[in-house]
Amino acid sequence: MAAQLEQAPLTGVAWASSPGAAPFGWTPITSTLDGATANFGKGFGQKSGYVLCITSTVASETSPGEVVADVQILSEKTPLPSGYVYIREFLEPKTSISKKKRICVKLVPLGVAELVVFDIMLSGKSKVVPSYMKIGEISSFAVWCKKGHLLKPKPLPKPRNISPAMKGLSLETTDQDNKKTEFSSEKSLTRIGSKHISLKRDDSIYDTSNLYGISAMDGVPFALHPKFESSITTGTNAFSIFTDLNIKSLADIEKEYDYAFVVERTAAARLPPSIC
Repeated sequence: MAAQLEQAPLTGVAWASSPGAAPFGWTPITSTLDGATANFGKGFGQKSGYVLCITSTVASETSPGEVVADVQILSEKTPLPSGYVYIREFLEPKTSISKKKRICVKLVPLGVAELVVFDIMLSGKSKVVPSYMKIGEISSFAVWCKKGHLLKPKPLPKPRNISPAMKGLSLETTDQDNKKTEFSSEKSLTRIGSKHISLKRDDSIYDTSNLYGISAMDGVPFALHPKFESSITTGTNAFSIFTDLNIKSLADIEKEYDYAFVVERTAAARLPPSIC
């Protein structure tokens, strides 16, 4: 029993007249760690007894609202602590629970629970149960509970909902068959200046399938400079408008914009005026 429930926090503790009287989802503790029958109340002139039962989040068919954060055994004259309730009772009409010692639990919402009870075990009074904390003694039994920190799953990021208007932010055009128009890939190799570059209509450095792949220039209207308009109207090649562009190498750019910072270095090298 302990091995089955140790990973699931308890959601309730109760008394039952017999193992068969425990409702569905409740597990009766029928024996102690020593193997003795765990029947409370029977004896000392009382014919009927009762057993302790527990239930956990595993047995819950729906999402549990509260879990057991603490278990205590109170004497008859000890007042009920704030935030605690006496455990439930599933008893037959002729069965009664001794009031000399009563078990109470503290229930907290699952969403805010941190330290919770995972299991309850019974043993003889002289027995020591490793990894369990002794709550107290009732009748001839010692009651133990196993506590631990509740491991909460990390929240998953919610998927981003992209509106159709955002998905439509693209400069790509479509024809009547809803297909992308293409420039001829066979004629994509064009000589510009002294360079050969391959230009294809479908090539794109941006992934427009999601919001993060949208370029900052998507949807921004543009106009071609008037000096290139004549080339569009007279030229037959779609890429002929770029033949007048001068492609510069990195060395050309460095040579054209080279600046030695002579004035700045001369000014920095001057000594400050002496203080008279």
